[in-house]
Formats: sequence, structure tokens, C-alpha cells
Amino acid sequence: MSDSANNIKNQEHQEHLKALTGGGKLSISRRTVLKGFTVGGFAAAASPVLAQAITTPGDGLEEGRVFVDVGDDDMFAYRAYPKAKKNAPVILVVPEIFGVHAYLEDVCRRFAQAGFYALAPEIFFRHSEPGQYATVAAILENVIAKMDDQQVMADLDKCVEFAGSEGADVKKLAITGFCWGGRITWLYAAHQPAVKAGVAWYGRLVGAKTELTPAHPVDVASKLKAPVLGLYGSEDSSIPLDTVEQMRKALAEAEKNPFAKASSITVFDKAQHGFHADYRPTYNSTVAKQAYNQALEFLRGKNLI
Repeated sequence: MSDSANNIKNQEHQEHLKALTGGGKLSISRRTVLKGFTVGGFAAAASPVLAQAITTPGDGLEEGRVFVDVGDDDMFAYRAYPKAKKNAPVILVVPEIFGVHAYLEDVCRRFAQAGFYALAPEIFFRHSEPGQYATVAAILENVIAKMDDQQVMADLDKCVEFAGSEGADVKKLAITGFCWGGRITWLYAAHQPAVKAGVAWYGRLVGAKTELTPAHPVDVASKLKAPVLGLYGSEDSSIPLDTVEQMRKALAEAEKNPFAKASSITVFDKAQHGFHADYRPTYNSTVAKQAYNQALEFLRGKNLI
């Protein structure tokens, strides 16, 4: 990577860090159960966990941690689906930088209660576990910066295969993701022809192009293979509104692509980065409910549920 690309990448990491921590440092305790999963529920790096965190009951659901065969290794994942519904439509739930913890598991249960087979992969498993680092900045440098978009796409493809092996309806496939996973949502919608819809929550839209990250959402608007709903906040310090406008412009200019034309971005007033993350200080309950309802309506409109 060139010095200029490194400088841009470091600047992006600093902006991301400020958005996640409010400018402070967060402690991370070692994870000791399964590789890629946190002890006691929430990711230690995301602490302090607020009492407002939502717990969705698993009544009527089949839920738990599973292994996904990704060819050269096994990847941990959490999945939930309605027991009474055979061939449930699939939604991949791609995590924030903290990986799969109680919040992502709860999001899976919410989608399962809505009728989905929801699967959240511990997508960072190929690299250093975030739990061993003392700061979020270290996670960004030692884990996130090493993530290979092409490998991520391949691992998500394996998740779809796994869902199909459990009887889920992979012909009705959706993807959603938060923060880092929001960016991946846009990319996967441009990668996988089987995807019918994507919902990207405050995912980065532009960035430095590197060998590992050769393209960003703004670069793949014309290549979308499914419509995407972007959900963003007007006060997100890590995603400037001008980059949101760049994405809107890219979608508009890709007018010959019906999926780009069917995509849209909603910016919620007075919403910060992580407005849906109910365990974090930036959580906005009103906006989170509005955005989730909009997401479900969008998915229903694509005949997924």
C-alpha cells in the first residue's frame, strides 16, 4: 500500500474510532469460551453496556451457535429461525467490528421472530481475535485492516450454502449489516446474484482503495444485483453526509441498472453512528424503531417475508 493510501486508511480508522468511543479508550477483556464469541454476552470492547439493551425472547425459535464449513476451516456463527416455519427465507446478519456478541444474537432473534432464518457469522475468525487487544484502535489496525473483501464474499457464500443445508429457502436471500457490516452489505449485493435485497446500517460508503479493499459501495452502484436500503444518521461523525450524497449520486447515475434505481438511502435526523445498537450510548430508540420498521417493510416489498 502506498504512503498516501496508508495515511488515508489511518485517518479513516481514527474517524471510525472517534465515532465508536466518543474519543475515549475502551478496555477489552480476553474472550474465553468459543473462538470469536464473547463471554457473558456483550463484546467487552463495546463496554460499558447500558441497561437499555433489548433482549428478544427465543420462544418458538430454534437458535444457537453453529459451525459453518468455509472450505479450509470452520467458522462460528449464531443462527435463529422459527421452529414452525419450514423453508424460512434467509437473512445474513453481518457484524460491527466487535464481532458476534449478544446484540447481534438478539438482532438475529428479532429477524427470526419476523419469519427469517437469520445467521450472523463470526466473519473475523481468520485473523487475530479482537478480544486480545487493549483498544478499539488496535482492533481496527490488527483485525479490520487485514480483512480481505474477496475472502469475506466467499465466506458469506458459504453461509448461504449452510443455510440451505439446514432447510432454509436460499432462493429468498437477504443481507443486512451494521457499521463495518453495512459496507459489506452493499458489496455483497453487488457480488451475489441470489441476493434479493440488502439493508445497510450506517456502513462506510467511500474509502481508500487497496489490494484488500479494491472497491467501496460508491464504486459498485452500477453493479448491484439486488436493491439496497441504506439507513444512516445525520450526526454520524464517521460517515460525513457528503459521502452519503456521493452514494446517492452514484445510484442515480447507474440508471440503467434496475437494482440501483430501486435502491434508496434514508438519513435520520439527529441520529449518530450506531443508532440501532441498543447497548451503546449512541442508541436512539425512536430512530431505531423507525429504521427497523422501514427495513421490514422494504424486505416485505421484495416478497421475502
